[in-house]
Amino acid sequence: MRAQVAQGFLPGVATAVLRGREVVDRFVCGQADVEAGVPLRGDHIFRVFSNTKLLTSCAVLLLLEDGRLRLDDPVERYLPALAHRQVLRPGAQRIDEVEPARRSITLQHLMTHTSGLGYGAFDPGTLLFEAYQAAGVHNPLLTQQQFIDTLAPLPLGFQPGERWEYSLATDVLGCVVEVVSGLALGDFFQQRICGPLGMTDTAFWVPEDKRPRLAALYGGVDFMDPLKPGLVRMDDAPFPGAYTSPRLRQSGGGGLVSTLDDTVRLIQALMPGSEALLKPDTLAAMCRNQVAPGQYVQFPNMPANPGRLFGLGSSVLVQPGPFDPPTATDEVSWGGLAGTVWWINPRLAIAGVLMTQRYYGFGNPYTFEFHNLAYQALGC
Repeated sequence: MRAQVAQGFLPGVATAVLRGREVVDRFVCGQADVEAGVPLRGDHIFRVFSNTKLLTSCAVLLLLEDGRLRLDDPVERYLPALAHRQVLRPGAQRIDEVEPARRSITLQHLMTHTSGLGYGAFDPGTLLFEAYQAAGVHNPLLTQQQFIDTLAPLPLGFQPGERWEYSLATDVLGCVVEVVSGLALGDFFQQRICGPLGMTDTAFWVPEDKRPRLAALYGGVDFMDPLKPGLVRMDDAPFPGAYTSPRLRQSGGGGLVSTLDDTVRLIQALMPGSEALLKPDTLAAMCRNQVAPGQYVQFPNMPANPGRLFGLGSSVLVQPGPFDPPTATDEVSWGGLAGTVWWINPRLAIAGVLMTQRYYGFGNPYTFEFHNLAYQALGC
C-alpha cells in the first residue's frame, strides 16, 4: 500500500485487518490532501459511496427482525408508485417496446439486485442508461418521493427475479426504510446502527467542525487506463457541494461518509458472535447466496465471475476466481466508487477494510493486492 502511494496511484490509504473482532493490523499512509500536504490520519473522513449499501441492507434486516416487513413483500406495499411495472421486451430497440411485468418487485429482489431496475451509470449506450439520464433519476436535488416518482414510469430491464444487475435497488430500499420506520434514513442509521456501535463520523454530510477531516477526492489521470499512475483532484464529484451540507434525498445506495474506525466497528458487529448487530439466523441469511442458479455478479464490459453470487446486500464468493485468495470461499464483500472496500469471511473469522479516495477505484488492482496479501498475512 505504501508503494501504491509512492507511485502516485493512491493519494493516501488506511487499512485494517481483523481476526475475529480483534484488529490485528491497522495501517495509514499518504496524504489526505496532496496539494496542501496534509498527511492522512486514522480519523480522516472518506466518501464511501456504495459502502452505504451495507448499512441500508442492515436497516432492512433490522426491520425484518422487528416483524415490520418481510422479504417477500411487494415493494408497492410501501411505495405504491412502483406497482404495475412495464418491462423492456427482449431485443427491444426503443424504450417504449415493453410488456407487463409478470410479478411484483419484492424486497428480496431489491436486496439481491434482481428487481429489473438499472443504475444508469455503468452501461452507457443502453436503453435504460439513456432513459435514466434523460429522466434525471440521479438529480441530487430530488426528494425521496420525487426520486421514486421519477423512477416509477421507466421500464424494467428484465422480469423481476430473472437476472442479476447492479442497480438503484438499494436506494429504493432506503425509501422503504423511511416509510416503515417513519424516520429519515440517516436518523434510522443513527438510532439503530451508528449510535449503538459508536460510529460517530458516519453520516450523509460533514458538518463545518468536521470539514478539515474530509479527505480530498481524486481520480486517475487517464480514465481509459486505470493502471496509469497519477492523480487529478475532483472536488466537484459527484456534484458541487456534495457531502458539505444536508441534501433532500439521503441515498441508501451511495450517500454516506465514514472513517476507517467507524467502518471497522460495523464490520466487527457483523462478525458472528454474541455481540452481533443482527441475530445469528439473519446474519447467516445475509452471508448466504440468495440468487437463482445461473445468476451472478456481472458488470458491463468486465470479465464474467460466475463464482461470485449475491446474498442479502453483498456479494458471496462460492468459488474463488483468478484474482481472489484461493481460500476465500464463503467471503462476503462489497466496495464503493471512490475505492473503499470491505470483506468478511465468516468461515475463517477474518475481515479486512481499505479506505482511500480514488474515484472509480473499486476493482482496481490495489484492492486485489491488499485482499490477497491480507489473507497471506493472516495465514489463511
